[in-house]
Amino acid sequence: MSKYDHVGATLAIAKASLRSILRSPSSVVFTLAFPLIFILVFGFIGGGGVKVDVGVAPGTDTANPIYKALAQTAIIKLHKGLDTKSLNQNLSKGSLDAVLQIKSNGYVKTGDGKMRLTSGNAPYTVNVNYTTSSAKGDIFKSIITNIKNEVNIRFMQQVLASRSGGDADAAAQAAAGFQMAEVRESTITGRAYKTIDFILPGQLGFSLLSTGVFGTAFVFLSLRITLVIKRFFATPVKRASIVLGEALARICFSLIGALFIIIIGHFAFGFTLVHGAVTVINMLILSVIGLIVFMGFGFTVSGIAKNESSVPPIANIITLPQFLLSGTFFSIDNFPTWLQPLSRILPLTYLNDAMRKVAFEGAGLGDVTHQLLILFIWGVVIYTIAVKTFKWE
Repeated sequence: MSKYDHVGATLAIAKASLRSILRSPSSVVFTLAFPLIFILVFGFIGGGGVKVDVGVAPGTDTANPIYKALAQTAIIKLHKGLDTKSLNQNLSKGSLDAVLQIKSNGYVKTGDGKMRLTSGNAPYTVNVNYTTSSAKGDIFKSIITNIKNEVNIRFMQQVLASRSGGDADAAAQAAAGFQMAEVRESTITGRAYKTIDFILPGQLGFSLLSTGVFGTAFVFLSLRITLVIKRFFATPVKRASIVLGEALARICFSLIGALFIIIIGHFAFGFTLVHGAVTVINMLILSVIGLIVFMGFGFTVSGIAKNESSVPPIANIITLPQFLLSGTFFSIDNFPTWLQPLSRILPLTYLNDAMRKVAFEGAGLGDVTHQLLILFIWGVVIYTIAVKTFKWE
């Protein structure tokens, strides 16, 4: 008797499954059409962000009125605790819109209660570095100018209030020519960070999560309900061949979808691919890793669900929080502080983050080991659960 060809059986299952996927309207919609619609929408509407991210340089005087006014400005988000190297890197790639440094020039209160300078300079020097990677530098420039003017006006009012009689005119004249802060500005050249550079990796992750969870859950539940898997048991086909065959089909289909999304984003909307084809290959490898993890959720759902109508509610419990909270549409930093820790434990968060680092920053797979480690941990956990819940019959 000739030896049974398990590899051939696996490939045959993969081929048949791929055909069924391509014939399924829902698969095409979730994997290609739905993400593409979001890419088109965000690609055409452009930026329009309302937050200005400003890095605070080490040694900045945070007790002065200018810094306090910036901290109270709603659209300004100050990032403290970063070293100079990190600030410059984030500024050059557009993660920060500006870097701020405020130095005191010896503006002190004397024994008679009056404010005096220890040198002839303005009391404070404000150094601001901008980047060509961000279009929001002009917004911050306008804000810092307005704040400086407001601080000057308050100072004039204090001087005038402290003087009376003949000294009032002299005080007003002196105050009018006084500047509380000297603003020094510079601009560095960086890569433009467009809306599509943020949106596309999120939509790609969205597509992979949909395919991995919904596609896997529906297929294996259907195979179990229609007794197809039971019929397989009457043949020499191994269980591993069934799973691998389905997995190969989904991976092939998802890679086609991912490549399609990347190409449309790059050529139609200028999606950044720092290293060209190498970046595309790295993104496709990340797509495979992410899909394998998300398929574990699909296996778990197919084992828990009793019938096809119960799949969507269970699957949505898994996918919906990740769609909304994993930085798919908006940066996690814009979420409320209490919600951010939840966002940072979801697997899609780390896939999206790794995709963006590879595409825009030119990172290699070795530079996103932290994200890959989290995905690996999620994979171990979810497949452990899937093994216990999955049913063949």
